[in-house]
Amino acid sequence: MTREDGRHRLGRAMGFVVLVGVVSLLADTTYEGARSVIGPYLGLLGATGAAVGFIAGVGELSGYVVRFFSGILADRTRRYWPITIVGYCVNLLAVPLLALAGNWPVAAALIVTERLGKGLRVPARDAMLSHATKQIGRGWAFGIHEALDQIGAILGPLIVAAVLFLQHPYATAFAVLAIPAVLAILVLFLAQREYPRPRELEPVAQSVATKGFPRHFWLYLAAIAMVAAGFADFALIAFHFGQSGVVSPELIPILYAVAMGVDGLASLLLGRLFDRSGFLSLIIGFGIGAVFAPLVFLGGFAAAIFGMVVWGIGLGAQESIMRAAVAEMIHPDRRASAYGVFNTGYGIAWFAGSTLMGFLYDASLVYIVGFSVVIQVVSLPILVKLWREKAARSAATA
Repeated sequence: MTREDGRHRLGRAMGFVVLVGVVSLLADTTYEGARSVIGPYLGLLGATGAAVGFIAGVGELSGYVVRFFSGILADRTRRYWPITIVGYCVNLLAVPLLALAGNWPVAAALIVTERLGKGLRVPARDAMLSHATKQIGRGWAFGIHEALDQIGAILGPLIVAAVLFLQHPYATAFAVLAIPAVLAILVLFLAQREYPRPRELEPVAQSVATKGFPRHFWLYLAAIAMVAAGFADFALIAFHFGQSGVVSPELIPILYAVAMGVDGLASLLLGRLFDRSGFLSLIIGFGIGAVFAPLVFLGGFAAAIFGMVVWGIGLGAQESIMRAAVAEMIHPDRRASAYGVFNTGYGIAWFAGSTLMGFLYDASLVYIVGFSVVIQVVSLPILVKLWREKAARSAATA
């Protein structure tokens, strides 16, 4: 391959990452705008803390379980684009319908539907995206995608905050979010037209075992499952802010926007570090993120702000370099299946942790903080082990 061909391939790969990132930007504007007020909205409709934790957990579990099947389906049929498009449509169009929910069970059903749509599309989309990351650098490419994603995650809550500041009800905010939802779907069709076969962006395939996934994949999943179990969903955090009065209702989506901004910046920095140091970036990101709970659940307003910054760093590690590590471990032709299996395990852990933390919240804030910190810290020795094993393998092949 000539230098000119290499530059052209790099340009195409970067173009695909950016275009998919714009879709994610608009999509996140939609559903992260809604998620920034789901906790208080459910509380307004009569839900308890346990119900909020359970709904958040069921939504995440449903979304992650469906990834197992959609990932396998995508690899077997090679219908990555159709699966991605259907998933985005379900994911995004459920949000404006929240404006019509008259009680919390209906709202809960729409929240779960939105998560199912996201779950359907993620393995296929990430598999397509991973083909472009080989040229750019796994961590950096996923970091760029996450940074664009988080621009939308900032804009969405700010839009919702503006609607609430103008004294409009939650229903008006959900209706306004239909605009970025439609734009995201239009840009998605543009991406399909420009890049109908993303697999061609990664022409050279690494060797692959005929059955199963490697041992370090399962160890990695075990560590990430612990992080997921102890990482409180923002719905429960926002519910706490609303119930305790630590943060006023108008400022809750602002704090979420701050966390999303930190998430985007952290994903870029940790992505660069991942390309240089591998699992060290995960150890740093998850180690910092593990201390968010005492800040947001036990502190005052200043602690809540700092806690959301720390929470954003941990989320940035989960949303970017976590995916990059999977792409490094798995052959391109089986990557959607791997993402599906990985995300299902992650989602089951998230559901169990979210549900438990909802009950712990109703019992005692000290209980929820203790559980969150301890279970996340337990994941760090496993990541250190994987980091050392990867360094040993690299040294052996050097």
